Amino acid sequence: MSAIEQFDPALVDGLRRLKLRRIRQLAPEGKARDESGRLTRLKQAAFPVHKTLAGFQVAASSLSQATFDYLASLEWLSEHRNLALVGPPGTGKSHLAVALGHAAVDAGYRVRFFRADVLIEQLYRGLADNSVGRLIDGILRTDLVLVDELGFSALDSVAGNHLFRLVAAAYETRSLVVTSNWAFEQWTNFLPDATTATAILDRLLHHCQVAILSGESYRLREAKEVRPTKD
Repeated sequence: MSAIEQFDPALVDGLRRLKLRRIRQLAPEGKARDESGRLTRLKQAAFPVHKTLAGFQVAASSLSQATFDYLASLEWLSEHRNLALVGPPGTGKSHLAVALGHAAVDAGYRVRFFRADVLIEQLYRGLADNSVGRLIDGILRTDLVLVDELGFSALDSVAGNHLFRLVAAAYETRSLVVTSNWAFEQWTNFLPDATTATAILDRLLHHCQVAILSGESYRLREAKEVRPTKD
C-alpha cells in the first residue's frame, strides 16, 4: 500500500480536488508570464520585420525539405552550431534567418538581430572608449546572433578585426546565423585580406550548417507576375 493510500479516502479525494483547483488558478498566471517573457525577448531581438517559417515557400526555393525541417527543428541551435545562408539576392536568405529567429524566441531562446553594417558601426563606436570587448560580451549574452547581409559593404582592417573578435568569442558557446551574397571563396572581396577571411571562416564553419540558396529573386519574380490593368 502506498503512503497516500493510508489516509482516509475522502481526505485524499479532497486534497486532489484542491490541487487541481490550484493548478487551474495558476495556469492563467503562468501563461501570462510566458507570454510576457516572449514579448520581452521579441523586443530585445530587434527584428526589422516579422517573418515566419510557415511563410517561407520551400517548394519555390532551392532548399530541400529535409534541410528546412532540420533548421526549423532548432536542433542546431541547442548544439551551439552556426548557420550560414549563402546565395544571390532575393533567394530567401533574410526571410529564413528572421523566421528562424522568431521561432527561437517562441522556443524560449534569447536572440539579437543585426544588419552587418549596423553591427560594425556599433563596434566602431567602442573604439572611442575602448569598450569593444564589453559590447561583444553584451551581444553574446544572447543564445543566437543573426548577422544579415554580410559583405554588402566592404570592411577595412579594423572592421574585419571586430568581426573576427565576435566570431571567435561566440565559438562553440553561442550560435551565429550569417547571410551573405558571397560564396566563401569570395569573402576576400569584402574582407581586408585573405588572412582575416580564413580566420573568420575557420571558426564560423567549424560547427556549421551551410545552406546554399539559388534561383531567381523572389522579388523580381513577383514583379514579373504583376500585369498592368487596362483602362
